[in-house]
Order: sequence, then structure tokens, then C-alpha cells
Amino acid sequence: MNNRREFLIKSALGVGGLALAPSWLQGAPSIIKSLNKPNSLINGVQIGCITYSFRSMPDQSAEATLQYVLDSGLSAIELMGDPAESFAGKPVNPVNMREMYPLMSKQRKGEELTTEEKAKLADLTAQSEAYGKEAASWRSKVGTAPFEKMRKMYNDAGVSIYAFKPNAFGMNATDEEIAYGMTAAKALGATHVTLEHPSNDAHTLRLGKLGEKYKMSVGYHGHEQETFTFWDTALDQSKRNVLNLDAGHYIAAGNTDLIPLIEKQHSRILSMHTKDRQTPANGKGNLAWGTGDTPIPELLKLISKNKYKFPATIELEYQVPEGSDPVKEVQKCVEFCEKALA
Repeated sequence: MNNRREFLIKSALGVGGLALAPSWLQGAPSIIKSLNKPNSLINGVQIGCITYSFRSMPDQSAEATLQYVLDSGLSAIELMGDPAESFAGKPVNPVNMREMYPLMSKQRKGEELTTEEKAKLADLTAQSEAYGKEAASWRSKVGTAPFEKMRKMYNDAGVSIYAFKPNAFGMNATDEEIAYGMTAAKALGATHVTLEHPSNDAHTLRLGKLGEKYKMSVGYHGHEQETFTFWDTALDQSKRNVLNLDAGHYIAAGNTDLIPLIEKQHSRILSMHTKDRQTPANGKGNLAWGTGDTPIPELLKLISKNKYKFPATIELEYQVPEGSDPVKEVQKCVEFCEKALA
């Protein structure tokens, strides 16, 4: 039957369109439009990924990132800021962050820097501050058109953007920068922006109120500081404050009430980072899916059974095996989800 339908579609289109086609073929344009497009909605569960998963790939452009997503078989994503902002023309950061981060980390730990290291860090910090001002100026002028164009490019390929994570929501960000991040997210088609929970009640209140103003939800991500009540204050502050839950980190924090948390907060969870981590007793490792302690199959089945709306976001953080690459590993995660939801 499938072969016959393919033949009829090709024949009908070849002889002048759909006028002579059988009645069931009147929907052929939508059938054809969906050909070769990914569909990672599995038994009611939207499987997505955060594009951070592809961070070690050589090309971080919007076009290359889209191809990684398509090759992974995904139809929805949480988009990091860099691919979108570079597509929109953001000035290139001249600071070598691979030089800066180790020095900053050493300083934060209270370790003594050499004279040369202090001079290097001071120089990099000055460059970073100057670039921050340049980036802020660019953000104030860029508008939404480039982001709308990128949204169309992704949508035409069959990929929707449900969350956006630019570096625009920190405690030192101005209201104008936060507004930029939210309006850019809306132009990309996102329902929420994401950021690390700032552990600052005044800032979550501020973001929630700006979210209300710009009609954009704010998803707070957590690491091993996550607890059952971790998000409560932010949720009480604004209806726009929501969870960007990380199931793997929740397990690594030693919590045993992940399922009850999801059942309680499902209406306020807009996306859930999914990874396989170990409990503290087992070493907290970040492992290939199916070998850690995160109950990923149970979580996916819970979403499917209860018809929860939030996507399960693949976040690739385990060590990529030799001979593989992030795209191949994300593909394995998608296959894991397919089997779990079969």
C-alpha cells in the first residue's frame, strides 16, 4: 500500500497537480512538505535536546547547528545563545575564554596567581569588559528580524525552538538586555528562556516581573543544589517563573523524590534536562544512558501516561567515546527514548 501511495503521489504531481488525484491525495502537499523532516514526538513525549550538546563540534554556526539537530533526528530544541546571536550579526568575542576560565577558577579557589598570570587575567578581564559593552550596544540595536529569519530557517527544516538560553539574564544585566533576550526568544518561537538559578530572590522576582511584561516565561535550571523546594520562592513570585528541571543533577544531588516533584510541579515545568547520572553513593558520574541511576524510562513513561506537555531535553554531558562524536551520541539517546516509549 505504501509503495502504491508513493507511485500515485508522484504520478499525480507529474501530470499536472492534484486535480486528477484521488480524494485521499488532496492532503499531498502537507505529506510532501513533511518528507525528510525529523519527528521526535514519541508516544506524546516531545524529545528534544539543548544545542550545548554539540559544543565540541567544529562549527558552531546556526546552519551547522541545525544540521547537527537534523542528523540527530530531532524536531525540537533548546537553543544556546551563540548560534542565534552569531547568525544575527553579534560582534565576535576577542577574548580567549580557554585562557581566562582557568585563571578565574584558580583565583576563585584562593590559589596564588603568578605575576604573569595576574597580568594576563587583568588584560583578559579588561578585554572582556570592553566586549561586554560592545555586545550590549549591539543587542540594543539588532531588533527581531534576524531571529525571525532564523526561526523560519529552522521551522522550514522541521525543527521548532521551544527554549532560548542567551547570556543575557545575569544579575548584572540591565533591564534592556533582559528585554532583548526575551524578545529575541519570542521571535525564535520559544515559550521560555532558560538560565542557571541565580540563588537570589530579588533577581528571580525581577526576572519574573519582566517576564510578565514581555510575556515570556523564565525557566530556572539547577545543578546539585536542586531540592524538592528549590524553586518554590521563584514560583510564588510570578506565574512567569517556571522550572527548567535537570533530572540527572537531581539524582546526583542525592534526592529520592524526583517522581513526586514532577507530579507536583508538572504544570510549572516547561522543559526537563535529561541525562544519566549516578547517586552520590555510586560516585555521581555522568554516564551513557542506561548505565547510571537516573530513571529515564520511568520519567518518559510518566510524561506519556499523564500527558504532560513539557519536553524531555537531551543534554549530552557524558564523555564521548573515542571514534564517535556528539551527533552520534545524541542519536543513541534518541534511540534510547524510542525503546523506552515503545
